Amino acid sequence: MKTLKYLITGIAFGVIMFKSEAASWFRIFEMFQFNSFHMYGIIGSALATGVIGIQLIKRLKLKSFSGEEIIIPPKAKGWKNYLFGGILFGLGWGLAGACPGPIFTLIGAGFLPLILVLAFAVLGTFVYGILRPKLPH
Repeated sequence: MKTLKYLITGIAFGVIMFKSEAASWFRIFEMFQFNSFHMYGIIGSALATGVIGIQLIKRLKLKSFSGEEIIIPPKAKGWKNYLFGGILFGLGWGLAGACPGPIFTLIGAGFLPLILVLAFAVLGTFVYGILRPKLPH
């Protein structure tokens, strides 16, 4: 039953991503060309929702659906890991034309060449897992 809830939530997320054109290569291209506010508005509203949600969890001491306390550990201080990680993520996003979330949405919408993008995203995650102990964190 729990898996069904996650599947339905994922499908709903995919439909919203597709209908809002957040998974559109053209919209992503427009964003990187600074020609449209569309994607910045979507990303900004997601950021605002996340900030408000985290603050509500912390201040109201909300619990998970299973009744456990939600503990959010503080982020490590520093900027290099975020800068370099953001640059790599942005380069990959720009080259592939898709963020990791919309990859599944686009494949589901019939854009089958993105299966190759998904394969390389998984490969990149695998390589990161191998190199993680040697990277500065």
